[in-house]
Amino acid sequence: MVGDSSIAQSLIDSDINGVTFTGSIEVGAKVAQRATSQLKKTVLELGGSDPFIVCEDADIEKASTGAVKGRFINCGQSCIASKRFFISKKIANEFIEKVIEKAEKLKVGNPLSEETDIGPMVSFKAVQNIDSLVKDALNNGAELLTGGERIDSKGYFYRPTILKNVSAKMKIAKEETFGPVAPITVVDTDMAAIKYANDSRYGLGASIWTQDLDKAEKLSQLVESGIVSINNVVASDPRVPFGGIKNSGYGRELSRYGMLEFVNIKSIRFYDQLIHDHHVE
Repeated sequence: MVGDSSIAQSLIDSDINGVTFTGSIEVGAKVAQRATSQLKKTVLELGGSDPFIVCEDADIEKASTGAVKGRFINCGQSCIASKRFFISKKIANEFIEKVIEKAEKLKVGNPLSEETDIGPMVSFKAVQNIDSLVKDALNNGAELLTGGERIDSKGYFYRPTILKNVSAKMKIAKEETFGPVAPITVVDTDMAAIKYANDSRYGLGASIWTQDLDKAEKLSQLVESGIVSINNVVASDPRVPFGGIKNSGYGRELSRYGMLEFVNIKSIRFYDQLIHDHHVE
């Protein structure tokens, strides 16, 4: 069914027992308020600003391929797209070089064409928003490595963009970047990367790239997100619980845990005396 918010309100108010919602923080809060006021269970899957952490011992070839895939899939318009990049300074130059090279090979154009890698953005407003985030970053000291502009053709196309020297004072470090722009921050240590990664109101997914499994486990415990992928981009898988923390929502979709969100557990207890009496009868 396709419709506006009035249809959603009618559905929530109807004879249903639970609501699961995917969308923005603002609308998610309204959905939850309306549903919980009627004592109906809710699961909220909201926005994300997923960190992509590359440690100094990462496989740079695989990490750079992952960065391009994770950032530019669906033109960057995905809640679990990689959105903030924190790269160890020891491998930063090599990593950034490879990411630029791979990003510049992406073909932007008609999404119906087999040759196209990146299609248009969803609306003119979305293009304007992404362009304003890029301009704000550049005005506050970010360095443009590639892209940074609309493509002059019919349609809402934006060139794949990579920014360096991104800092916390820029909007792009705080807001959900729903478009083909990769903001990169070079860090001195893994703990600095975790600190920056956790400095966000979002907590949906995170990807960490390292060949040290002990380090991967430690960093996974420290990063504040509902999902962590090691040496791969975040993706939903029906076998694994999917969902976030903080303003990225609550509850889980998929897997056994997703099913349990909308199941009422009934406790039935038998006591010895009851069982004994039953046998006597």
